[in-house]
Amino acid sequence: MRKARPSGIERLETYLVKLIQEKGADKNQPGGIVALLGFLKGISFVFSAAVAVRYFFYKYGIVRRFPLGVQVISIGNVTAGGTGKTPVTELFAKTLCEQGRKVAILSRGYRRKEAPWYQRIFTQVIDPPLVVSDGKRVLLDAATGGDEPYMLASNLHGVAVLVDRNRVKAGRYAIKRLGCDTIILDDGFQYQKLRHSIEVVLVDSTNPFGNGNMLPRGILREPVRHLKRADIIFLTKCRGDVSEVKSEIRKYNKKAQIVECNHAPRILKDVWSREEFPLEWLNGKTTCTLSGIASPKGFENSLRAMGAKVIWCERYADHHRYDPSEILYALNRSSDMGADALITTEKDAVRFPRFETSPVKCLYLRIAIEILAGREFFDGIIDRICFRRQS
Repeated sequence: MRKARPSGIERLETYLVKLIQEKGADKNQPGGIVALLGFLKGISFVFSAAVAVRYFFYKYGIVRRFPLGVQVISIGNVTAGGTGKTPVTELFAKTLCEQGRKVAILSRGYRRKEAPWYQRIFTQVIDPPLVVSDGKRVLLDAATGGDEPYMLASNLHGVAVLVDRNRVKAGRYAIKRLGCDTIILDDGFQYQKLRHSIEVVLVDSTNPFGNGNMLPRGILREPVRHLKRADIIFLTKCRGDVSEVKSEIRKYNKKAQIVECNHAPRILKDVWSREEFPLEWLNGKTTCTLSGIASPKGFENSLRAMGAKVIWCERYADHHRYDPSEILYALNRSSDMGADALITTEKDAVRFPRFETSPVKCLYLRIAIEILAGREFFDGIIDRICFRRQS
């Protein structure tokens, strides 16, 4: 079976991401690409000015920030994608739930199925938020609720997950209707409409700030100097000496506590049957990969580090919504190449259509945050949220 061809917009997005994601990736490009990058640079100046004006309005009270009367923990970053917010959000929610807090996660539900914009204009104020989970059961699928909200809802029993562009409204709903006393704002660093109690910011140690440019010429969603607003910084994907990255962070924030962590593989699961396989199963196996995430190299290299021989990697744009033919193509090609399994990420697995049979094993890698240094800082933040006196 031939693979469905990605849309022109997605192919352009994938190509541009390669150019803007890292320093030096845009060198030695043909003249047409250089001109395009120059055009994007101009747009980034406009975007930067708009961000500056917006934060000026919030800083001086021209635009109001709304309080909710409960603890609001914002988890976000200054870059676009790839830092690993979902596992960190899961860690905070799970820990707080275990400490007796009634937690709700508020998400925008990026790239989920939505009504047309002209309908949303008239309904966004009066319509209730989407409840992906009420803390007892999962109520919506990934297409309706969004990939990350569905993942969080599936993995976190006792934690409510709500989706709405207006997260002030969603927060009020969680407090009034679901009895929540602690709000986690997923991807909340740029969402200033809601007043934050604690600002948690993630920085990817392997590619902290890209090429230093704002979107769309680079990956920065706001200037690096805005790190000064962070109360605690999670330095993710730490696999060696990160002192240089920490020194760079300290130029912008001298007070925030820094937690070094890694996204550690935990187990392999069958995409459809949920049968579990230990990580040792990968050792010596021939595998192919399929992913639609912001930073696929880290995922692919983690398989190699566990002893897998990765012979083919199929990559799509972040949050790609899979067509059944694309999955079937990847499964058949993996089988034809003699692979023992097609491996994907947990975030991708929730977007897979269901197949009753498969020519080769189709597994996803479940990961979790492993704190390497600064555990006491994380514990201190949890104590602060729970209003406990630190010893």
